[in-house]
Amino acid sequence: MDRSKTTAFCLQCHTMDDHGKSLQLDDPSFLPAAHYQNNRVPRATACYTCHTDYTLYGGVGSKWRGLRHVYAQVTGNIPEKITLYTPYNNRECLHCHNGSRSFEEGATHNMEPDRKAKIKSNELSCLSSGCHESVHNIDGLKDAKFWTGVKSDGEGN
Repeated sequence: MDRSKTTAFCLQCHTMDDHGKSLQLDDPSFLPAAHYQNNRVPRATACYTCHTDYTLYGGVGSKWRGLRHVYAQVTGNIPEKITLYTPYNNRECLHCHNGSRSFEEGATHNMEPDRKAKIKSNELSCLSSGCHESVHNIDGLKDAKFWTGVKSDGEGN
């Protein structure tokens, strides 16, 4: 079960290849790449860190969703486009960023008087237009420039 938390485990499926490549995009505006390359998340558990619900049963729920992924891979019922089961909750971002200087003082987070409160209450998504709308950018990989530093071997090396 612990191995299922590793980036290597997540990226072992061919379907997830491009998600792994997106960790190497040489563009600081792409959240997964910026977080992975700058050790804002542990490289060895990058996928699990960002895609686990930080709630009482978050780990269990994430494992069940992960088993759905494995089942789809084994049965060959892989969707053409990979999407989240539920909208991404700001809680996952705020688990690390709430209280950080870059979040609390960030110009975008404070451009309107109630904007930060809306972000914290999940009323305004961190992934909405004008914020961090560019996440894995799978469609843009063919023309992308890649970082030549640490490779996403999934083990954090």
